[in-house]
Amino acid sequence: MIDQLSWKVGGQQGEGIESTGEIFAIALNRLGYYLYGYRHFSSRIKGGHTNNKIRVSTKQTRSISDDLDILVAFDQETVNLNYKELHDKGIILADSKFNPKRPEDTNAVLYEVPFTDIAAELGTSLMKNMVAVGATCAVLDLDISAFREVVNEIFGKKGQQVVDKNMEAMKAGYDFLKEKLDESALMRLAKADGKKRMFMIGNDAIALGAIAGGCRFMAAYPITPASEIMEYLIKKLPELGGAVIQTEDEIAAITMAIGANYGGVRAITASSGPGLSLKMEAIGLAGMTEQPLVIVDTQRGGPSTGLPTKQEQSDLMAMIYGTHGEIPKIVIAPSTVEEAFYDTAEAFNLAEEYQCPVIILSDLQLSLGKQTVEPLDLSKVEIRRGKLLQGELPETENRGYFKRYEVTEDGISPRVVPGMKHGIHHVTGVEHDETGKPSEAPANRIAQMSKRLRKLENVKFNTPVYKNAPHEEADLLIVGFNSTRGAIEEAITRLENDGLKVNHAHVRLIHPFPVDEMLPLIQSAKKVAVVENNATGQLANIIKMNVGYAEKINKIVKFDGNPFLPIEVYTKCKELF
Repeated sequence: MIDQLSWKVGGQQGEGIESTGEIFAIALNRLGYYLYGYRHFSSRIKGGHTNNKIRVSTKQTRSISDDLDILVAFDQETVNLNYKELHDKGIILADSKFNPKRPEDTNAVLYEVPFTDIAAELGTSLMKNMVAVGATCAVLDLDISAFREVVNEIFGKKGQQVVDKNMEAMKAGYDFLKEKLDESALMRLAKADGKKRMFMIGNDAIALGAIAGGCRFMAAYPITPASEIMEYLIKKLPELGGAVIQTEDEIAAITMAIGANYGGVRAITASSGPGLSLKMEAIGLAGMTEQPLVIVDTQRGGPSTGLPTKQEQSDLMAMIYGTHGEIPKIVIAPSTVEEAFYDTAEAFNLAEEYQCPVIILSDLQLSLGKQTVEPLDLSKVEIRRGKLLQGELPETENRGYFKRYEVTEDGISPRVVPGMKHGIHHVTGVEHDETGKPSEAPANRIAQMSKRLRKLENVKFNTPVYKNAPHEEADLLIVGFNSTRGAIEEAITRLENDGLKVNHAHVRLIHPFPVDEMLPLIQSAKKVAVVENNATGQLANIIKMNVGYAEKINKIVKFDGNPFLPIEVYTKCKELF
């Protein structure tokens, strides 16, 4: 029996690779296993190599695995590109149609299975993915009846005959390989706990969090890897009286979202790096006019078009300092799918309480990687609207304008929505006085700028830093943000087994930076390693700017478009000693 399995399916984009992984993963999720899936795909609609690597475990897992147990290949390119991940007892299940060849420098066993031919005999070669899943079940000695519920959900609308044909294809793949396998080749998974859990990508969690947080309007333009947020909300918001508008560009999207928030509707926009570059001027407008605004940035490889379908975390500095001039903004960075849900709901509260842009920073691995998720607790979600005034306002002196930008001790002014009696005021992107009327007076400029920036002095966020710090004095503190958490956690287990005392800090409030939480952790560590998917060590530099101790801080960076593996974090950390 094994406690975990790493399985990968690969082929040309557009030939059912994603659906193969989906069917396999959903069925195992229903059996109670924990899963983590990461999809490698090309930046084109059809063609080019793609693969889906899925980790199955009896315990919570938040990272792709270092090695590979089973590789399902629909073409030779899949074998050539991925075989080195296989361990010595690994298995390649390859479609005999392309006359597969096993590379000489691997001990993995290759089994030729006629995926395409079996499927064609049953009616259509499109069912080759089901034959492959059946063959996988043979290796796992897993009853294919566990897949019937999933197959029925996916193909049921096409009729019972289609469901039966797909199950028949699975059985044919199972029977074909079962005859060729001996007992020593089987990879039986230990029994799962059978509990029901969700299985979802980070983008879906962000969309759900927006709904739970009271969002009823989204304006966005499609872009990888953020589009799924819009796609999900397009289906759900109209059912709740909300709306989604696919705009002509990113500038229109963010300005629509600003307008909706001004009207009192909780609104969101989402994009990735190139789109955020276009949104920057409007983010400044939201800062100057003190409008609540929630923005999602799903980071990908840059600059320019860069690596649009690959992992990177290089937008950090841009999200903090990208706008011209100086405005208050809050940048948060969830590290798990669960956090993506709760943090998104909370982002709407922060936006209204502090009347400023709130950026939810994600990355491709978190946004598109599919994870097992414990049931979400809606009782943890609350709606707080800050200083939004309700009801009829008292009449202003001499029928004057409402002091929308009143200078206050905490920097947050009373807010009204259009149409409220006695609430009339100016809204403009130029500097203005307390009623919004343009003003270039030096004293007013100082008063208004200082007021806006005071908002960041007391930002309250539930968990600014996720900490796993059991050691009062650590040999090493590992710091990360977003999706690196899983790889870091596994690396720490290995480092601790080597006798090192290791603490872990995952930064969830990027700006304003949580100095009070990070300072004691850094002070008590002999060395600090900051793990991030970019070339220049942006988080490490932010820590140096805010906390100091530059001599302790070591950058562990990766920017080839791939996520960190646990072994990579472990090896780089070991090199520090």
